[in-house]
Amino acid sequence: MTRNSLVPVTLDALDAETAALVRLAAILAGGSETEVRAGLSAVNGIVNPLWVEEVILQTYLFAGFPRSLNAARDWRRISGRSAPTPADDDEGTAMDFTARGEETCATVYGEFYDRLRVNIRGLHPALDRWMITEGYGKVLGRPLLDLARRELCVVAACAIARQDRQLHSHLHGALNAGATVDVVSATLQVMAPLIGDEDMRRYLGLWSRVQGK
Repeated sequence: MTRNSLVPVTLDALDAETAALVRLAAILAGGSETEVRAGLSAVNGIVNPLWVEEVILQTYLFAGFPRSLNAARDWRRISGRSAPTPADDDEGTAMDFTARGEETCATVYGEFYDRLRVNIRGLHPALDRWMITEGYGKVLGRPLLDLARRELCVVAACAIARQDRQLHSHLHGALNAGATVDVVSATLQVMAPLIGDEDMRRYLGLWSRVQGK
């Protein structure tokens, strides 16, 4: 079902389809080419294909264009689906992306949003602009996958890449986007077979801090 990614969606249980999507997000961001092909084959016919395509697209933010391009190529072959036409795809103007990016980023970061913008501008103003227009506006604000599921997939991508600082932020972000504590906990457990025990212990420690434990 198509829905706008900024319409609040509360996830109070990690259903099998979302769990498979989260696992795929991790494999796309950190798996070998063989693992990526196997991961795409595993979700074909199981996960909403529009969700799969959105996760392939957003992979470039966290793992680069080569992984997204290769995954898209494999997905076209495995799924037999043609790419949408430009008219069918969600695109807008730079102004649209900026407004949508500010709204999406503010949802993800909540009370920390203003501080985030200051901190990123302190690193480089271009990074701040790109974060909003490119990251949250053009990509994560796309309407074919709700923000709660997107954030769970971002958690998976950050975890597989061992990006602890970003993982910490997006554990908060998943909650802010509508995933419950139980859903985020279950998401980390989905990741467990894909990461080492030491990383998992560290991530569970991050998650405890997010929950204020």
